[in-house]
Amino acid sequence: QLQAYGGGLVQPGGSLRLSCAASGNIFSIFVMGWYRQAPGKQRELVATKANSGSTNYADSVKGRFTISGDNAKNAVSLQMNSLKPDDTAVYYCNLRAGSYDIWGQGTLVTVSS
Repeated sequence: QLQAYGGGLVQPGGSLRLSCAASGNIFSIFVMGWYRQAPGKQRELVATKANSGSTNYADSVKGRFTISGDNAKNAVSLQMNSLKPDDTAVYYCNLRAGSYDIWGQGTLVTVSS
């Protein structure tokens, strides 16, 4: 299971930090990341981080969002700065390891004045 938390309401230009941690099986080789789904749109990748340390970001968040994590705990965080109204979405945590593809329950981020 994945437990995600940290969403909320923030004004444009503000910051939020999302966190996610796995419970149960702990994987040594994996990719964890964040995806988001805005109303009426498809789910899209925000950022991922592999156990190797390599990261990947959507162009729309590069320079504003930073993904980090704790490999030993299968935990990942997303620091979101300079938030824009277009960042409003439900954010989902994801863990992929071998044949496992695990999703968290989603946390709502609303960027509005």
